[in-house]
Amino acid sequence: MYDIIYIGGGLNYAGAIVAAKNGKKVALIESDMSQLGGVCLHKGCIPSKMFLHYSNLVYESQNEIVEGSLRLDMKRLFEKKDALLKSVTKVVQKQCSHVELIEGKGKLIAPHKVEVNGKVIESEYIVIGTGSSPFIPDGIAHNAKDIIISDDVLNLQELPKKIAIYGTGAIGLEMASFFATAGVEVTLINRHDKVLKKAYPSIESTVQAQLEKLGVNILSNHPVSKATSTKKGVHITYEDGSSNYTEMLLVATGRRPNVDVIGCDAVEVKHGIVTDAYFETTLEKHYAIGDCNGKLQLAHAARGEALNVTERILGKNPRALNLEHVVKFIHTLPMSYAIVGKTKIQLEHEGIKYKESLVTLNQFTYSVYNHASKGLMVSFVDEEGFILGAEILAPHAEELIATVAMSLAGEMDVMQAKKTILAHPTFSEALERTFYKL
Repeated sequence: MYDIIYIGGGLNYAGAIVAAKNGKKVALIESDMSQLGGVCLHKGCIPSKMFLHYSNLVYESQNEIVEGSLRLDMKRLFEKKDALLKSVTKVVQKQCSHVELIEGKGKLIAPHKVEVNGKVIESEYIVIGTGSSPFIPDGIAHNAKDIIISDDVLNLQELPKKIAIYGTGAIGLEMASFFATAGVEVTLINRHDKVLKKAYPSIESTVQAQLEKLGVNILSNHPVSKATSTKKGVHITYEDGSSNYTEMLLVATGRRPNVDVIGCDAVEVKHGIVTDAYFETTLEKHYAIGDCNGKLQLAHAARGEALNVTERILGKNPRALNLEHVVKFIHTLPMSYAIVGKTKIQLEHEGIKYKESLVTLNQFTYSVYNHASKGLMVSFVDEEGFILGAEILAPHAEELIATVAMSLAGEMDVMQAKKTILAHPTFSEALERTFYKL
């Protein structure tokens, strides 16, 4: 009998460590201990950002100041990535020294009962964090060779000459940036007419222009009905009946919550595992955190949820997390897109009265040699001057948005924000100016 069983070794492990350090008897079930730390660490944000970092070096070298040319050595990049992940996995395993690690596929079969490796173990509390899996539409024959998903990209030891990417979410746009800056001919296939439907209009058009400047060919309004591997290459057929061939197809059409862990009728499942504001499922003392609850597919959100749940179990009565205050970003190159709080489209959809302040980065000399002259920042406040959110398109936007995230957490108004003097020359001073214009 355990105090807490954590099912899924992604960011769930953060909660397990805290619980064990607080004297709880804890078990963490993970189907593959070599993947302890989850998708983000092994197949997602850590290796993908590493790939983007090195492809950006190639892009940065292509200017009139630098002589010669660079190219990515994918074999060495793969080896460097592999070594990094093995090292970090050992660190995570060491951090879990007070947690009983159980390798196997856990399944909730009844209240407080989990089946794993043919045995049933019990616990007063159960925290489910089984993540999500790539969604591959019907008609697309994934083979991990020339029809690939994001997991497969990170195992490439040789770049294709041409690649088509289906999907314009975070994975699709980030991978389009990676391949294009690495010198691959990229076609981005979009089901819709815009690459970022929910972004501030000026940002959406600028992101599309930025991709096109990298050499990405954007094929809008072209839902794929079928994709198969042939001797001539990958044959892609679209819903309008047209078709073409490409050397490689990356399917980046989103992810779906992993809910097969649930074998108990008392836990409701819809799109994901249904929870309340504290991530408690429809069964008392049973929680679901991260991608599997269908709320927000971000590693840092999952970690926050796991810690919030653990604090609640430990009796610390944490406040409910406001998931709107979680930073969201897409790491395109050379500028990335980040948001926190309310966006312009959300504010208008919800009928909230607001004021906005927009500052373009071409007003700052710093933008000239940082590929940022088309960048911009926009902040939103309510009628009383309290900060509602911001959208940023700039180099390292995911870092710059942190100032707004902390302002939201501290419930700051614009008058307080104006008291902060940010560094020059930086892009953060553009954010400071958005507050001064309100």
